[in-house]
Amino acid sequence: MGENASARERLSRKDYERELEKLQVELCALQDWVRQEGERIIVVFEGRDAAGKGGLIRRLVERVSPRVFRVVALPAPSDREKSQLYIQRYMPHFPASGEIVIFDRSWYNRAGVEHVMGFCDEQQHHRFLELCPIFERHIIGAGIRLVKYWLEVSNEEQKRRFEARIADPLRQWKLSDMDLPSRQKWFKYSRARDQMLAATDTEWAPWFIVPSDDKRRARLNCIAHFLSLLPYEPVKRKRIELPKRDKDDAYDDVASIAGRRVIEQTY
Repeated sequence: MGENASARERLSRKDYERELEKLQVELCALQDWVRQEGERIIVVFEGRDAAGKGGLIRRLVERVSPRVFRVVALPAPSDREKSQLYIQRYMPHFPASGEIVIFDRSWYNRAGVEHVMGFCDEQQHHRFLELCPIFERHIIGAGIRLVKYWLEVSNEEQKRRFEARIADPLRQWKLSDMDLPSRQKWFKYSRARDQMLAATDTEWAPWFIVPSDDKRRARLNCIAHFLSLLPYEPVKRKRIELPKRDKDDAYDDVASIAGRRVIEQTY
């Protein structure tokens, strides 16, 4: 998979942006359908650190309404949340009618970082893998559509991306406390991934693997695939006309702010 992807010619920015715009137009059509039909959709994005989840999610939501497409990226659990049922902290973020919720990492933290870094014990990890498919079956049984993506980045590409972040002050904020240890524990993460896929890749909630060494192709392929899963149709909109200004209360509104503190026009 990695060799074929790396051997392909990378998309030019012009071609990438042209195709991305087409997909984003379709996402706007999907948005209208979700609101009209009262659909509830959850999209889970998982993958190794530096696999490209954040960039893909940004392109997915940058042209749509945050009232319909909500991104959830939870911080580390508080002491109170640690004492709750594990899945409890995620459920308040589940979609209501007419919403798509995108989890930038999700309850699958227990199968990945928590297991590899020792934040949960073996019994908790095993119990999660055992109960997760049952939990997801209940989600789907309640009428919520669940889509799960795993972004797969190669060893060489992850190394290159981490080195770029270390060298570039504009990217260093992307380095979390878990990134460098995750690099060191590459094979432990591989085994955790394999266990997770074996236990939770079910008929009712399958995993879809997104090769992500080529970020541009990964974004286009994933968004196109997501759109293909949903039976949306364009919603007919009313014709929009811009109303004329009402002159009944007209006054010199430009002059009224002339004496205020206007910032210097530097550019």
